[in-house]
Amino acid sequence: MKRVSQLTTALLLAGLSQCSFAAAMPSALNFASVKAENGTVIDTRPSAFYNGWPQLLNGTGGHEPAALNLSASWLTLMTDEQLGQWVKQHQLDKTGLIALYGDNAQAVKTRLEKLGFSHVTMLADGLKEPSRLQKLAHFEQLVYPQWLHDLQNKKPVTAAPAGDWKVIEAGWGKPKKYLLSHIPGADYINTEEVESEPLWNKVSDQKLKEMLAKHGIRHDTTVILYGRDVYAAARVAVIMLYAGVKDVRLLDGGWATWSAADLPVERGLPEKVEPAPDFGTVIPGQPQLVLDMEQARALLHRKDASLVSIRSWPEFIGTTSGYSYIKPKGEIAGARWGHAGSDSTHMEDFHNPDGTMRTGSDIAAMWKEWNITPEQQVSFYCGTGWRASETLMYARAMGWKNVSLYDGGWYEWSADPKNPVVSGERKPE
Repeated sequence: MKRVSQLTTALLLAGLSQCSFAAAMPSALNFASVKAENGTVIDTRPSAFYNGWPQLLNGTGGHEPAALNLSASWLTLMTDEQLGQWVKQHQLDKTGLIALYGDNAQAVKTRLEKLGFSHVTMLADGLKEPSRLQKLAHFEQLVYPQWLHDLQNKKPVTAAPAGDWKVIEAGWGKPKKYLLSHIPGADYINTEEVESEPLWNKVSDQKLKEMLAKHGIRHDTTVILYGRDVYAAARVAVIMLYAGVKDVRLLDGGWATWSAADLPVERGLPEKVEPAPDFGTVIPGQPQLVLDMEQARALLHRKDASLVSIRSWPEFIGTTSGYSYIKPKGEIAGARWGHAGSDSTHMEDFHNPDGTMRTGSDIAAMWKEWNITPEQQVSFYCGTGWRASETLMYARAMGWKNVSLYDGGWYEWSADPKNPVVSGERKPE
């Protein structure tokens, strides 16, 4: 016998046919009723709060179980076509039940109804049962603009640094854009301070020690990094973690999110930094975070491990190398595709419309399709380490424990003709 839900039964008893279901939709339903209807719950708040940051200082952060994140703040950034793509990615049925909760949920309801969704309501008990909420394991590693602004103004914040902290902008080359406008009090690190030619691998441990001292960083300094490109900040972040800095965080979405929040900025050269007399511990503090070529090779063709390519599909199948200075095309034979973006300078597969990190469940689902799972030993690589570093920081925030960066990436691997490579269309093993 076909199961009839409580909601459908109530509508039938009221004498309502299925065709009049939309007109009879309650203005709000509780979580249990939505789940009984196999409905979809959508959180309309900014991703920071979805991920786990509480909206109030002593509040509880996180999202309802299995909720999707469609922030009302993204609506002005999404065309109907882009919203349609988001709907398709999440396999939403326009005749299915949708329940919304969070900031400006009505605006999201209006937009979804314009797109053709007929059964959209509100979640009556959204966020009202703290014990039910889910969050990123380490949401605090991805900070948001207002949190940083409050920290700078000495206001109490959730997950505050334990001791001294610094804000640093990271980018390649001279600080041209930084000089025009940057987050107040931010230092600047040129990525050439942490990586060098010929392969753009990390610099020696001795040079890392000198760089950290120059910027006044000890192992117990909390470092909050941001960049005009998120992956530039992530590249520096991973190398700092390798060195042994215990608490390294990213401004989620980078400079763009600070600018969009219309928070104060300043211009000019960074303030003079007092050098740190000593790092306080041996470098590297976490050597397992950065693998060499032989260590990466040892992960291939294993069920309990994945060497993961964070490169665009055209790079992965060998249509292009992705870089003007890397001539060989192809991919490491046995590597699994971890997604990236449209080309070597984009990471759309990992970003929300505002440039912040996509939900952990979305990312994990992408990876699972290629047999990349959290219980494995997982090492990410790209061309020279930037995109893979961003992904590594997201995996850490998601709570994946045994993760690392294959620093040399395709640039190093392809330089040795003895290394096995593969090209062409292919599917997961």
